[in-house]
Amino acid sequence: MRQPGNLGLRRAERSLIALLAAAVALTACSGDRFLGDQQNLMTAAPQQAATQPAAPPTPAEREHQRILASYGGAYDDPKLEARVTTVVNRLVAASDRPDLAYKVTLLNSPAVNAFALPTGQLYVTRGLLALANDDAELASVLSHEMSHVIAKHAALREEEARTVSISNSVVNDVLSDPQEGALALARSKIKFATFSRAQEFQADEMGVGIAAHAGYDPFGAARFLTSMGRNADLRAGGNGADVRSPDFFSSHPATPERVKAAQTTARQHSAPGTGDRSGQRDRNAYLAQLDGFVYGEDPIEGYVRGRRFLHPKLGFTFTAPEGFTLENTAQAVLGVRDSANLALRLDVVRVPSEQTLGQYLASGWIENVDEKSIEEFDINGLPTATALAKGDQWAFRLYAIRFHDEVYRFIFAAKQMTSEADRAFRYSISTFRRMTQTEIDSAKPLRLRVVTVTPGDTAERMAARMPLVDRPLERFLILNGMNQGDALTPGEKVKIVTE
Repeated sequence: MRQPGNLGLRRAERSLIALLAAAVALTACSGDRFLGDQQNLMTAAPQQAATQPAAPPTPAEREHQRILASYGGAYDDPKLEARVTTVVNRLVAASDRPDLAYKVTLLNSPAVNAFALPTGQLYVTRGLLALANDDAELASVLSHEMSHVIAKHAALREEEARTVSISNSVVNDVLSDPQEGALALARSKIKFATFSRAQEFQADEMGVGIAAHAGYDPFGAARFLTSMGRNADLRAGGNGADVRSPDFFSSHPATPERVKAAQTTARQHSAPGTGDRSGQRDRNAYLAQLDGFVYGEDPIEGYVRGRRFLHPKLGFTFTAPEGFTLENTAQAVLGVRDSANLALRLDVVRVPSEQTLGQYLASGWIENVDEKSIEEFDINGLPTATALAKGDQWAFRLYAIRFHDEVYRFIFAAKQMTSEADRAFRYSISTFRRMTQTEIDSAKPLRLRVVTVTPGDTAERMAARMPLVDRPLERFLILNGMNQGDALTPGEKVKIVTE
C-alpha cells in the first residue's frame, strides 16, 4: 500500500462508485498496463561492484523493472516457465514472423493478465496460468498478444502511451482485473494506452489462426474468454454491474461479442470438440504443472480470508463488515458489499508524529470533512481518530490509526450513512489490531492442488474441500471450466484450492 497523497472527495467518490460496481474489463488482451510514476513503480537495480559504476538502465530495462514492481516481481517456477516458453516457441514457428524472438517472464500476481512488449518481452501472471486448463487455452492468450506485436499494435500503443494522460475518473479496469482497476483511488493521473476495437478483433482472429496452425485446439480462445468472464463476474460479486467509461468501452469489445467472434474464427480451422490437430489437448500434463501452485495473494503482501484481512509483514489484521467482499491491491485494501451500497478502502501514509490524528483528518487530505465530527480515542491500544465527510451522492466515515511509524487510513462509503451502516463501520474498525506472533508464523499462501476424481465425486464435494475461499462451488466450476450441473468423470484431473 503506497502513499497516495491527497484525495479530493469528488475524485474519491467517483472512484468509490466505480469500485462499488466492481466492473471488470473482459478482454483477451489483458495487457493494457498502466504507466505510473517511475519512482513508485521501479524496483532498485542490482548493485554492481564498487569499482564499476552502474550503467544507466535502458528504456526497456526501466519498463521491465516497472512491470516487476507492479506485479509482485517474478514468479520463480523454472518448469512452468519452460512449459510456457515451449508453447511460445511452437506458436512463433507457426506464425508469419518466425524470426521474432520472445523472452517469457512469469509474474507473481493473482491478476489474470498477459501482455507482450514490442521488444519481445512477454509477461504472464500466475493468476492467468491458474485459470487456464490446458495448453490450448494458454496458447490462445499468448498468440493473441504475439499478434499485437506482429501487427505492430504494441509499437503504436507504446508511442501513444508517451502522450496520453487520462484522469482517474476513467475506470482503470483495462488490466482485466478489479485489483488493478482500483488504482483509480490511488493515483491522481494514470497514463496508459489501449488497443482499438479493430486491433483487438484483428489480434483475436490472427491469434486463433496461429494457434490452429501450431496444432492447438482453436476453440481454446473461446473457452478461456468464457472462463475469464465468469471469473471476473465472481470477483465483482456477480451483480453484473458495468461502469466502464465510454472511452474504455469504445476501444474494447464486450466479452460475449469476442467469444462469439472467436468461435466463428475457430470453426474455419476445426469442428468443435475435435481437439488439437495433433490429437492432444494435454490437459492432464498442463494441470500437473500447477499442482502446488500459489493461488491468490502472496501472504508477504497481505491476504484475504473471507471478511478478514491479514498482513503478516506489517503485523496487523482487521475484519470487514458483514456481507463485504475484500480485494487486496498493491496500493490499498478495498471492499464492497454485494448490494453495492457500501464500500471501504484502507491504505497507509506517513504523518508527522507531532501532528495529532484529529489534526490530520482536518488537514485537507480529503475534502468536506465535518470538523465538528472529529473524535480521538484508542482502539486496541492504538491511537485513533474518526470524522465524517459528505459528497454529492455519498457519505464517508473516515478513520486514521497510528500503528508503529505510520498511519492507516480507512475510508468507509455509504450511499446513505444510516445508523446501521455507521455501526457496521465502527465494528469493523474495532477489529483492527496487532497480529500475534503465532498468527504471523502460521500465515501460508493458498495453493492449487490437482486431484483425481473418484466414483461418486461431485462438484459440490470438491467445493467442500475448499473452505478457505469465498463461494467455493462457483470458484471450483470456474477454475475447471465447468458449468453448474456438469458431471465429473472418474479418473479425470481437477483443480481445488487448499492451504
